[in-house]
Amino acid sequence: MKAMVIHNYGGPEVFELSEIELPEVKPGYVLVKVLASSVNSIELKIRSGLIPAITPEFPAVLNADFSGEIVAVGEETFPWQVGDQVFGCGGGVGKIQGALAEYMLVDSRLLAHKPQTIDHATAALYPLVSITAWEAIREKARVQHGDTILIHGAAGGVGHIAVQLAKELGAIVYGTVLNDAQADVVKKLGADFVIRADLEKVEDYANKYTANKGFDIVFDPVGGNNLPKSFKAVKRNGIVCTTNARVVLDLAIMHTKAISLNAIYMLIPLIHDVGREKHGQITAEIARMITAGKLNICIDTHQFAFKEISKAHAHLENDKVLGKISLVNSLN
Repeated sequence: MKAMVIHNYGGPEVFELSEIELPEVKPGYVLVKVLASSVNSIELKIRSGLIPAITPEFPAVLNADFSGEIVAVGEETFPWQVGDQVFGCGGGVGKIQGALAEYMLVDSRLLAHKPQTIDHATAALYPLVSITAWEAIREKARVQHGDTILIHGAAGGVGHIAVQLAKELGAIVYGTVLNDAQADVVKKLGADFVIRADLEKVEDYANKYTANKGFDIVFDPVGGNNLPKSFKAVKRNGIVCTTNARVVLDLAIMHTKAISLNAIYMLIPLIHDVGREKHGQITAEIARMITAGKLNICIDTHQFAFKEISKAHAHLENDKVLGKISLVNSLN
C-alpha cells in the first residue's frame, strides 16, 4: 500500500511517498481504510527528532488521528463490523503505524463511531486534542460547577476544546490569547473572560479577576517556560494541569502555595498499551457531544492532501495557524 513516510529526522521536506506492506489483521484489531487525518504538534516534534524515544521505526508512518471505514476485522473485535465508519487516535508513535497511509491497523479498543453529523475530514480533527483536554478537565482537575479555571492558549488545539468542556461542566472560564483573532474564537466558544496575555502581566489579571486570591484551577497546554505563570495565577491549594512539564524550574512556589501539579500525557495508552479502552470510551463521549452540538472544532482555512504533508507541517510551523489542520487521504 502507499504511505507518506520519513526515513530520517529533519524538516518538513523529509516526507516521501513509498510502498509499504499492508498490515495483517490480527485478534483485537481492525483494518481501517483511512479517509482523513490531521496535524498535531506532536508529529512536528517526532519528525524533527525532538522525541526519538517514541518515534516509530524507520521508515516511519506518522499521525495519530484518523477517520475512515473498517474493511476487515480480526477475532475478538465485537461489535465492530466491516463497513463501520469510525474515528479515533490510533498510532504514529512507538511501534504503531500511523494514519498517513491507505490503510491502518487499529486496536479495536481505541475506536468510536464517527458522528453522522460531520464528515471524515472534520472527525479526524478531534481525537488527540479532545482526549487530552478531557483527561485534564474531567479526570485530573475534576472541574466542578462554579470553579474558576484559567486556560492558557485558549485558542489552541487542546485549549479551545478545554474551554468547551469546562463550560459544559458549569465552570467560570478565563482564557488567555495573543491576538484579537484568537480572542474572537475563544469568546464564541463560550469563555466568560478573555485575557490578552501579550498585554497583561499574570499578576495584574490574577488581581483583576480574583482579588489576588488566584484561580481554583489552571490548565496550561503551553507549559514549559509558561508554567511559572500558572503557579502565580493559581490559588493556594489550587490545581495546575499541563501537557508540557519538560522544563527545569525552581518549585519553591509550589511548596509555599501547596499547589497540586498534574501532567497529562495522553499517548501513554498507545505507547505502553495501558488503558486503551478508556480512550475509546472518551472518544465515544466526544462523539455524543459533537452529535448533540455541544462540542465544536476550530478548523484552519488551509486543508491539505496526504501527499502535501510537507506543506502542512510547514504551515503549522509558521505560528499563524488558527484551528486544526485537516488532511484528506489522496493515496487511496
